[in-house]
Amino acid sequence: MKRTVFFISDSTGITAEAVGHSLLSQFEGIDYKQERVPFVDTLDKARECERRIAKARQRDGLRPVVVTTLVDPAIVSIIHEADALFLDFISTFIAPLEAELGVKSSRAIGRGHSRATSEHYAERIEAINYTLAHDDGVTNAGLEMADVILVGVSRCGKTPTSLYLALQFGVKAANYPLIPEDFERNSLPAGLERYRDKLFGLTIAPERLTQIRQERRPDSKYASVENCRWEVAAAEKLMRREGVRWLSSTTKSIEEIAATLIQTIKLDKPSY
Repeated sequence: MKRTVFFISDSTGITAEAVGHSLLSQFEGIDYKQERVPFVDTLDKARECERRIAKARQRDGLRPVVVTTLVDPAIVSIIHEADALFLDFISTFIAPLEAELGVKSSRAIGRGHSRATSEHYAERIEAINYTLAHDDGVTNAGLEMADVILVGVSRCGKTPTSLYLALQFGVKAANYPLIPEDFERNSLPAGLERYRDKLFGLTIAPERLTQIRQERRPDSKYASVENCRWEVAAAEKLMRREGVRWLSSTTKSIEEIAATLIQTIKLDKPSY
């Protein structure tokens, strides 16, 4: 069975898509054709959107699923003219909140991002710049400014996790690879000992690490399963000895890793 799913928003559509994915993931055996439609903030765009939904209904022979975070009632009314299942996350929760708070909502388009943009944009950019400048152990300068320092073997997910933390939470994240020289010395990379409270480790199943490294350096010792097993075991032994908190990235998404990290090291950072 194939169903078309629309994620429609008057802003980026990221919220609608994230919530929609969480719901749809509970239903197996269905093939979804997904379409994100952001910035539906005029009546003309709403009419075009309604036509797209109607076309999908005719093409598939099944009602599309439409996940929306639209705030303008006029725009919502036009889109609801299509024959579809509508999951409207703004209207669903606005009425109960108005009743509880005793205040009418503004229904202002873009309000969900305006405050974060005005108050935290510079902080996020600063965190991203910091993270890029402290990727892969490039420098020890300024580590006292880091919110977290990720350590782990090469290709275990340190860089994407660091960038996600910076982009999504404004976290200044440095990361350092654990390499054979560290294992031979049986100590952390030089200069990290004084920042032990900021360290957080990532590990990974050797078989998964081999798959990832094969894409970068096929048939090399670096990517061999024997070497990956040795590096992962040595890294985990080192992190245990040094008292570094760590988790496995093998089956976790970047979002899950980041959420666990923030909770573990008790970073008080809002999501943007």
